[in-house]
Amino acid sequence: MCTMKILVTGGAGFIGSHVVQELLKRGDEVVVIDDMNSYYNPQLKKDRIAQFKDKIRFYKISIWDYNAMKTVFQTYHFDKVCHLAAQAGVRHSLENPFIYNQVNVLGTLNILELMKEFKIHDLVYASSSSVYGGNEKTPFAVEDTVDKPISLYAATKRANELYAHVYHHLYGMNCFGLRFFTVYGPWGRPDMALFKFTKAILEGQPIDVYNQGKMKRSFTYITDIVTGIIKSLDTVKGNDVFNLGNPDTVELNYFIECIEKELGKTAVKNMMPLQQGDVPVTFADIIHTQNVLGWEPKVSIEQGIKEFIEWYKKYTGTSHEH
Repeated sequence: MCTMKILVTGGAGFIGSHVVQELLKRGDEVVVIDDMNSYYNPQLKKDRIAQFKDKIRFYKISIWDYNAMKTVFQTYHFDKVCHLAAQAGVRHSLENPFIYNQVNVLGTLNILELMKEFKIHDLVYASSSSVYGGNEKTPFAVEDTVDKPISLYAATKRANELYAHVYHHLYGMNCFGLRFFTVYGPWGRPDMALFKFTKAILEGQPIDVYNQGKMKRSFTYITDIVTGIIKSLDTVKGNDVFNLGNPDTVELNYFIECIEKELGKTAVKNMMPLQQGDVPVTFADIIHTQNVLGWEPKVSIEQGIKEFIEWYKKYTGTSHEH
């Protein structure tokens, strides 16, 4: 396959930085846009980028800044766009709704408009399992109706899917939307459960366990997610959405047990009710993804947590003694 010039938005993010690594490994030319915002410690973003800084072109700009974005599109002729930049976090969207609209909706519209203007036809973008909202039918399948989001974050991700459909319909753009299910692994986000729990347990701090630990999630390991993104970039055609999630759903209590086992320490648990905007279960149906992309996850929750904790100890310089 000939090498491609690919724009990765959110390339300093958890998923984005792993995708950049993989694209570079196979010889693609990568341009990264990231605003390095302080939703969580930007040092982690800098450290992710440091792994490949000299091999990419990097722009510190926000995707909602149309003129800054346009300059980048004018400078390079991209073959494809991998759009992973977003204001993340379900709970944070209850506190700061405007930033979600600005980044996730307007930012995505800017990308679609610039792709139209510069005649770039292929887009792979991040959606989210949160679009399934209050759906009671499980597992969640891409054919299910998704018009009942229960967080603003979820609504912005659904809006992205609808916008992509419009640009496909009007301008023939190829758009693949990927509904990620609870992604975890090395270089992960500090606001996510695995990072928070590991840090707290090591420091002897209590952890907040929502819904009495009865929540179920399709935890999906980062390398599996990256494989799905790369497959999508290589085959994107028409307009479609895919679940990238582990069909083996895991209860939060078991997830915590795995962390405890790996750390050799017991967690002090603060049992809490289900939080506003949170869903009790996410459960991925991946039949469509298997059929079209030939994708299925390979990494077990036990293996994934082990890999994360090894990385975490190395990254934070935590000693290996239990």
